[in-house]
Amino acid sequence: MSDGHPYVGTRAPRREDSRLLTGQGKFVGDVRLPGMAYAVVVRSPIAHGRVTRRAVKAALAADGVLDVITAEDAAAVRLPCVSLAPGQREISYPALEEAIRYAGQPLAVVVARTAEAAHDAAGLVDFEFGELPAVIGVEAALDGGAALLYPDWGTNLVTDFAVGDTDCEEAIAGAAHVVDMTFRLGRAAPSPVEPRGIVAAYAEETLTVWAATQAPHHVRDHAAEALGLSHHRVRVIGCDVGGGFGAKEHLYPDEALVCLAAIRLGRPVTWTESRSDHLVATLPARDAVHRGRLALEADGRFVALHCDILGDLGAHPSNVGISPLAVSAIMLPGPYRFDRAGARLRAAVTTTTPTGSYRGFGQPEVTWTRERLIDEAARRLGLDPVEIRLRNMIGPEELPYSTRTWQSYDSGDYPRALRTLREIARARPSHDGRRRGVGFSCHVEATGLGPSMGMKAAGQAAGGFETAIVRMDLDASVVVHAGVVGMGQGIETTLAQLAADGVGVPLERVHVVLGDTSATPYSSVGSIASRSLVVGGGALNRAAGLLRDRIVAIAAHQLEAAPEDLEIADGAVQVKGDPGARRTLREIATSAWRGWDLPAGMSPGLEERVTHDPSAYTYAYGAHAAAVAVDEETGAVEVEGYWVVGDSGVLVNPAIVEGQLRGGIAQGIGMALTEEVVYSPDGQPSADYLLPTVREIPEIGIVLLETPSPITPGGMKGAGEAGTIGPPAAVGNAVAAALPEIAGRITATPLTPQVLWSLLAR
Repeated sequence: MSDGHPYVGTRAPRREDSRLLTGQGKFVGDVRLPGMAYAVVVRSPIAHGRVTRRAVKAALAADGVLDVITAEDAAAVRLPCVSLAPGQREISYPALEEAIRYAGQPLAVVVARTAEAAHDAAGLVDFEFGELPAVIGVEAALDGGAALLYPDWGTNLVTDFAVGDTDCEEAIAGAAHVVDMTFRLGRAAPSPVEPRGIVAAYAEETLTVWAATQAPHHVRDHAAEALGLSHHRVRVIGCDVGGGFGAKEHLYPDEALVCLAAIRLGRPVTWTESRSDHLVATLPARDAVHRGRLALEADGRFVALHCDILGDLGAHPSNVGISPLAVSAIMLPGPYRFDRAGARLRAAVTTTTPTGSYRGFGQPEVTWTRERLIDEAARRLGLDPVEIRLRNMIGPEELPYSTRTWQSYDSGDYPRALRTLREIARARPSHDGRRRGVGFSCHVEATGLGPSMGMKAAGQAAGGFETAIVRMDLDASVVVHAGVVGMGQGIETTLAQLAADGVGVPLERVHVVLGDTSATPYSSVGSIASRSLVVGGGALNRAAGLLRDRIVAIAAHQLEAAPEDLEIADGAVQVKGDPGARRTLREIATSAWRGWDLPAGMSPGLEERVTHDPSAYTYAYGAHAAAVAVDEETGAVEVEGYWVVGDSGVLVNPAIVEGQLRGGIAQGIGMALTEEVVYSPDGQPSADYLLPTVREIPEIGIVLLETPSPITPGGMKGAGEAGTIGPPAAVGNAVAAALPEIAGRITATPLTPQVLWSLLAR
C-alpha cells in the first residue's frame, strides 16, 4: 500500500456479486421464523365507491385462519405524506378505509398458518359495494362534471402554483418563433424482479421487520408512528433487494397491516406481493400532461421555455406527493440558457393507484418535453438538431450557473458531452426498406438529495444528511457503518473503495455494514435520489480522513516523528525514506484500543463518526443518442444502436457506473416503446404490461467523463438514475427523424406499433 489512490477509479469487482450469484443472498423470501404465519391482502375489485357491507365470519372460521383485519381494526393506522404541496389538504392516508378510490385498494388482510389457507380464506371475505363513477385521466378529473374523490374538497385539484419566471408570456409573445405542443409520458410500473415483501415479528414489546427496502430508517419511523410504538421498539433489517427503482423507499399500507397482524397475533407474519397485484399495489410513476412552449429568435437562439404541468396523483397524494412533478418543473431548462423559464404546476386525484417515485423522479418526463420541443424547433427552422443545442448550451466557463428555475449547477462541460456523442452515434444504412433516424437528447440531473434545511423549506418532512462511522479494530481491519443501503447499485463495494483509500488499508480488509436500524447510523431517506455515494460517500470520505489522521498521530507520538514525515504503506506507518522506523497498523490499533502510549489528551479507540449535510445538490449530466429503424407497414420500431456520454463527477468504480447506465437505459427504452399502465373507463388496469427483453435492447456504447463536484468531499455526483432520463426523448427524436411527415405528432409514449401505424395512416 502507498499514500496514492489505488482503489478509487478502479473497476474493483462488486463484492456483493459472489454472494448473490452463488445463492447466498438473503431476500425477504428467505426469512423463515418459527411459528411464522402468512398474510394475504384482499383488494377492491372496483375503482370508486364505498363498502356497504362486509362479512368475515366465514373467513375467520376457515381452517388454519388466525386473524382477519378490516378497516375497523386498523382505524388508527395512517401513513404520512412526506412531501407536501402548497394547499394540500390531506397530509396522511389510512392503511385501510371503506371509501374506495382505486381498483386494488386494500380492504382487508387475512392471516393463516399456511399460505394456501390464507389464499383460500381471502376468497371467503365478502364485501358489497355502493359504486360511483370512475375518474380516469388527469384532464378528465378537472372537468366540471367529474365525480369527486373527496366531496368535501369541492374539486379534484390538489395544488396549483408557479415555479421560476412568472413573466414568460411576454417573452413568448415577442419571439420570432414559438413551438407549442402538448406531451404525455405514459404511466410506468417499476416492475422489479423481486416484488415487495415483508416479514414482521413482535416479541418482548419490540417489532422486528425484515424488508426489501431502500430506506430502513424511513420504514422504522413510519411503522412506529402508524402503530403507536416507541421508535426504539421498532427494528428494521434490510434484506437483499431484487430491484428497488424508487418503489421500495417507504412503508406501504399493506406492509403496515402485516406489522399490525404480527402485533395482534404475537407471532411472525410474512407477506409477499403477487406479480398480478404489482400493477395495482405498488406505486407507478410518470403519468403527466405537459403543454410545452419554446420561444426562439429567428437564428434559433432560445428566448423562453414554459411548461404547464398537469400531474395525475392517483387516488391520493402518496408519500412523495407532487415531488416528481416539482422536479420536472425545477429541472425544466436542462443544460441550456433561457432569458425566461418557468412552469405552472397542477396536480389532481383520479381513481387509479397512487403515483410515486420511480427511477428518474420527474426528470425523464421533462426531458421528453424539452428535447422534443427542441427537435421540432430545429425541424421547423431547418437547423441541425445538434447545432441548435450547442448554440444554446451553457458552457463550462459559465459554471457555476444559476438557472431561471432556482437551480445552481456546480460543474461540468455540457457541450463536450454532446460533441463527443455526435462523433460516435451513427445510423445503419437503409437496406431493408425500413426508415431510419438518429435522435439526441441532453439533460442535467439533480443528484445527492439535500441539504436538510432546503428540504424543510420545500415542504419535505425528512432530512438530507448522512452519517458514516469508520472503525479500525485491533487486528487492523476496518469496519464501515453507513445509513445508506444496498439495492443492487454496488454501494457496498464503492464505500469499501473509499474507506480503503481514505484509511490506507487493502480493500479486502474493509467490511461494510448496511441496512439495520439497530446497527447503522440514522438515515432519514436512505438510498434514493442518486444520493448514496454522493452524501453517504461524502460522509465516509471525511470520516476515513479523520481516522487516518488519528492513526498517523499515534504513530508520530510513538516514533517521535513529525506527522508530515510519515506515510502509510504495506500495513504500517513508517518514516518516509526510512522503512526501518515503523509501527504496524496492528500495533497502533492494539495500543489505541488498550489506551497504551497515546498522545496527550487523546482518548482510547480508533473510531470516527462524521455527518455530512450537503450544502447543495450536485448536478450530473449526459447526452444520449438512439438509432432506430421503423417499419412503415406495421409501425414497429427497432432500436439498432444506443450511445451515451455521461459525467457523474469522480468515478469511484467506472464498471458500476456503466452497469447503472445500461440498466437505466433499458428501462428508458421500455418507457419509450412498450411500457404503460392503461386503465379501462371503469378504472380497471390492463393485465398487459410489456417490459423490454434482451431482443429490444441494443448494444450500448458508453463514454464516461469526469468533472469533480466542488460540493461533495471526494467530488462524486450521482449515477443511479442517469440512464433512465434520456432514452424516451432520444428514441422519440429518432423516430421523428425517421418519419418527418408525422414528427409534429410524436408527443406521447409509449410509441407502440399501433400508435405509429395509426399516425402514419392518418
